Amino acid sequence: MTPWPPKTLSPQLISAIRRVRRLIPEAAAVEVSAHDYDHATKPAIAWDDPVAKQGLVTALVNEAQRLITVLADLSLGDEQADAVGLLALVAGQDVESGDTPGTWRIAQRMAPDRVISTVDPEARHAHKSPSQRRDGYKAHVGVEPETGLITDARLTPANAPDGSIGVGLVHHEERPVEVLGDSAYGSGPTRAALAAGGHRGVIKPIPLRPAVPGGFSKDDFDIDFETNAVTCPAGHTVAFGPTLTARFCVHCASCPLRPRCTRPKEGKVLVLNAYEPELTAARAQAATPEFLLTYRSLRPMAERAISWLVAKGNRRVPYRGVARNDQWIRTRAAAINLRSLVRRGLTTTEAGAWRPARATGASPGVSRREPHHSGSAHPRATGSHTLICRRFGSSLPGLATTILRLDRGYVDGLFNTVLEGLFSHS
Repeated sequence: MTPWPPKTLSPQLISAIRRVRRLIPEAAAVEVSAHDYDHATKPAIAWDDPVAKQGLVTALVNEAQRLITVLADLSLGDEQADAVGLLALVAGQDVESGDTPGTWRIAQRMAPDRVISTVDPEARHAHKSPSQRRDGYKAHVGVEPETGLITDARLTPANAPDGSIGVGLVHHEERPVEVLGDSAYGSGPTRAALAAGGHRGVIKPIPLRPAVPGGFSKDDFDIDFETNAVTCPAGHTVAFGPTLTARFCVHCASCPLRPRCTRPKEGKVLVLNAYEPELTAARAQAATPEFLLTYRSLRPMAERAISWLVAKGNRRVPYRGVARNDQWIRTRAAAINLRSLVRRGLTTTEAGAWRPARATGASPGVSRREPHHSGSAHPRATGSHTLICRRFGSSLPGLATTILRLDRGYVDGLFNTVLEGLFSHS
């Protein structure tokens, strides 16, 4: 991986050092020379000069370390301690030792869970694809795909795993549901967790990539977990152990199928997954007409619900940090639901409970539901994936009861404000 640009690292270090000096008088008293931290100016160096860039990185990192050392024995308040901790993290996550003692350079790797902003330290990088990077947060939203009603919503840093969050969106279900989703939710652990909860997965499988373009894929090998053996397309059988690695090397030298199977000089090495049976079954399921019909018919409403959620600039979150933005996404989801329910006709029961006046779009005895996850970032947005659920054996009024619990406590209060005009701004 290419090194992170010094133009990104130096502002982070400068910002962190400036904050520490502003919050802690003892830090402000430390003599500094790498940069004028009292003025919001950029470092005056030749950015196309590698020596100048490394010199700036070295000076900033050494200055940060000197401040941390001076403040190590002080009794600090929570805000002060957080500022020093952030400075230590930023000063160490992107650099490595230089060629001579006391020098530093940009590391030739990306730090795990890298802090990308000293202003919003909980924001993270995400990759929608190898070439598309997003910074910020990710919204995970459950949507009922026949009506577009949102049934659950959560917000996480952009690098949070999709599968485990998606499973959490259906964790509260009292009855089994049919879960539909794209390949972001196609991992073995996600499928196993859904099955353990009694849910039925209709999830697009992660595509296989043959070692040789147009050649054999893992599906062309006969994998037997009862005997811990694998048979290749040429009929050679080898055993695999706890490492789940099957080595066909001794059979590859004279094998006529080798050009279609592998390229390495030592021969074919097949690495298995502990959830191989679930993944194999998922790929077989995805090839059936029933899967394609269900997946293609239900996904459009998922995308429509997400478009409602992010409309009018709401792909960008309004706050810093997970907690406030999570509260915001739940409130917005509740407002969108209320708008949808009012348009369908909303009334109350004799007990004072809210319910739709009529059920539309749902088959008798069945309502469909969809956890969807869309990206939202501060100030940029991540990509989006879809996770859809279909509930068995519940009616739309029953689903509405679930919807109205979405905000965990203040939907009733929202009724008054939303019905008075919030719909026109959502």
